[in-house]
Amino acid sequence: MENTPAQPQPPKLLDQVISCLRVNHYSLRTEQTYLEWIKRYIRYHQMQHPRKLGAQHVEGFLSYLAVERTVSASTQNQAKSALLFLYKQVLGIDLPWLDNVTQAKSPKRLPVVLTQAEVAEVLLHVEGQTGLVLAMLYGTGMRVMECLRLRVKDVDFERQHILVREGKGFKDRITMLPASLVSPLRQQMLKAERLHQRDLQAGYGETFMPMALDRKYPGAGKSRAWQYVFPSDSRSVDPRSGVIRRHHLDDKTVQRAMKKAVYQAGIHKPATPHTLRHSFATHLLEGGYDIRTVQELLGHSDVSTTMIYTHVLNKGGRGVISPLDRLGR
Repeated sequence: MENTPAQPQPPKLLDQVISCLRVNHYSLRTEQTYLEWIKRYIRYHQMQHPRKLGAQHVEGFLSYLAVERTVSASTQNQAKSALLFLYKQVLGIDLPWLDNVTQAKSPKRLPVVLTQAEVAEVLLHVEGQTGLVLAMLYGTGMRVMECLRLRVKDVDFERQHILVREGKGFKDRITMLPASLVSPLRQQMLKAERLHQRDLQAGYGETFMPMALDRKYPGAGKSRAWQYVFPSDSRSVDPRSGVIRRHHLDDKTVQRAMKKAVYQAGIHKPATPHTLRHSFATHLLEGGYDIRTVQELLGHSDVSTTMIYTHVLNKGGRGVISPLDRLGR
């Protein structure tokens, strides 16, 4: 009697999730976050397969996060997004109730904004590569990861602009390159080029290529054009492919540098690198620029998102005399 060949085992659930995330070009950070929430969801329901769970199980998990774990609204919504992806994209289950699960509302808070004098003081207390990154955030309005993922080919010195690739929502946009940053950015790119040459001589020098472009353009990953403008000081193992590469500067390095600079500047505001983006937008509006122009530079899909900075401008009741000041004491 002939032996029947063993049937291949279907991929495990988490392997399916990873595959689906990568096919849809989600970032590594999103991949890690979604996997962690899906694992927590399964553990919460005693390791039952999500196919066996329904609306009440999702609602129970989200309620547990809010009531017992007292997580923030944004964290709860992040968990919901991960479960939406699991059911719709991975399991192919169209569950209308999942769209109707109560979503926690995030509090509407005004962004922290530094004055121009405060920005200048902060930038005085940071130097080198991280100092240039922080200056870029304020000078261009880019998000931290948009700046760190910047490639040599996307900096146009002649037109004095920067092409931001795959910003939030996978959208490209163009922002300005401040004249005051042209010279330091050129110097930074020369340093990055020398580092790349040393990597090539050591048998490395191939950078990460998005969306499988390394297969479409073999060898492009070693070209100067695709290298990061702000490379890491050391090479590391790519967690997805296992290939040793030089990645871009770690965002935690930038965050630590900002925190230290704010402290040294004696500024008592909870300012982060993202605060520089908020300050960029607010100061442009203060300078009289049209809100649609600011919206385009920031990459906002809806002008209502940009409108938050007009509220910052009005904060404090400018132009309104307090009744206390009318007492003539």
